[in-house]
Amino acid sequence: MATFPRATFDLPGPPSLDPHNREIAELVRLQKFAQRISSSLDLDEIVERIVSEVAATLGCVEINVFLHDRERSELELAGVRGCTVHGKGHRLRVGTDGLVGYVAVTRQMRYAPDVTLDPYYMPCEPDVRSEVAIPLQLEGELVGVFTASHCKVDAFSSEQLRLLQGLCAHVAAAVHNARRFRDERDQRERMSRDAEEARSIQQALLPRSSPLIPGFCVTGLSIPAGSVGGDWFDFIPLSDGRWGLVLADVSGKGMAAALLMSATRGMLRSLAQTGSGPAEVLSRLNEMLVADIPSGRFVTMVYAELDPSRRILRLANAGHLPPLLLEPSGHRWIATEHGLPLGIATSKFSETEIVLGKHARLAIYSDGITEAALDSSEEYGPKRLLAHLRLPGASLKTLLSDVRAFAGGTGLRDDATVILVGPRPGA
Repeated sequence: MATFPRATFDLPGPPSLDPHNREIAELVRLQKFAQRISSSLDLDEIVERIVSEVAATLGCVEINVFLHDRERSELELAGVRGCTVHGKGHRLRVGTDGLVGYVAVTRQMRYAPDVTLDPYYMPCEPDVRSEVAIPLQLEGELVGVFTASHCKVDAFSSEQLRLLQGLCAHVAAAVHNARRFRDERDQRERMSRDAEEARSIQQALLPRSSPLIPGFCVTGLSIPAGSVGGDWFDFIPLSDGRWGLVLADVSGKGMAAALLMSATRGMLRSLAQTGSGPAEVLSRLNEMLVADIPSGRFVTMVYAELDPSRRILRLANAGHLPPLLLEPSGHRWIATEHGLPLGIATSKFSETEIVLGKHARLAIYSDGITEAALDSSEEYGPKRLLAHLRLPGASLKTLLSDVRAFAGGTGLRDDATVILVGPRPGA
């Protein structure tokens, strides 16, 4: 533990010192000591500094700092100097145990000039003859209790008691700030751990490899903008060698979007096995989400079923960006007539059927691709997406690299997800 300069918190000056000058000197000493106390946000360090310096300065038998545990209505010993009976962690009940418990209830200092005569004193060190307990409170809130014990009867003068009370006001503020800092730090660490665990779980829900589909190469990639995201894609094996392909974007970001994504994924996987086509699957999924998800939340989605034996792709779109079809003869954006985002209201969903030629390629993507933007608000846009996918050797990795290079220092502001369907090399 780091060492600190000894505080200039010494005994009051000689009686001959002018009272006004003495008061000024005490205030100066108190201010210097308070500055040392307040110079750290480490709770353990602050408490240790208090008990060490006060004990050394006043020659006390024992110094204790108890912190208030409001949930259990107890006071926990957080800092101690000179006690051979109790260590850190010892607890006293508010209102019932000793001077500490009494002061915690009354919120008033209690001085026992002769502990043998005080009804609230609980014996501890055998040579203690006088003890003072001072509440640590800030803006009406009990922070803890400070105690100082001495081997002499009536060892604390009125001036020393007044000075200790002033010191305890600074101690309460320092301890309060340190506890708040520690609690916020712990909360941030817990949130970080939770987010990392959620990210691991979410990544585990994504396909680990590309499906083996005769004649086709189907790949997917999702890059969350934060720890967790609302985008996802999936490859779902169906009967008769068919495959369900899904790419979706849940509204919002963070944990709420991730939870909704996970729930929607489970529903879709179940419905895909029993549905009779993309439009019916989305219709039934929408009914479930309208009934279950909170108002204001929704999911955009493209769901397609690929029949590799006939090279037919049927797809339905629930308010998502239109997929891009590239063929040697040209390109087109695959639009569908009906389909609101899922979870908003009852909606019809229409299907589009595409015959995929031997050299056809299809891209299903999220708005994290096309809406990646510069600081000037210029977006990557569908034209750049088309231009890149027309390049020889274009792939998921080259596309994501191009989007990132375009955004430059801005980085991805939204989750970026893509599925590419194309001819299998050598097929």
